[in-house]
Amino acid sequence: MAHYLVTAQAITDRLAELKERLDAEEIRPLRPFGQALDHGLQNARLNEVGLVVWEEEDYCHPPLAMEREAVLDHYFTDLSVKPVRQGDGWREIDSLPSLWESLPGKTNG
Repeated sequence: MAHYLVTAQAITDRLAELKERLDAEEIRPLRPFGQALDHGLQNARLNEVGLVVWEEEDYCHPPLAMEREAVLDHYFTDLSVKPVRQGDGWREIDSLPSLWESLPGKTNG
């Protein structure tokens, strides 16, 4: 299994829709990646230059191929991945603010 630190530019006007889908648990049942993607996006952070970052477990080559087709490419652009050991990505971004708490007009769920 591989883990990646994912960095992406959010399509800002679609983030409320993504949050609604996460809150409604629409992404979690997607197979085989839904649970990992849901966890990553629920816990995504916003870095100092305004990019969204999270750690993702993935088995695809290229990384996140299925996730991009099903979900990510609708909400993000300029996606990049950096291989990390499990948990190291989360530790690296732990001090950053939550994506969802950082949004103007945030939705609580």
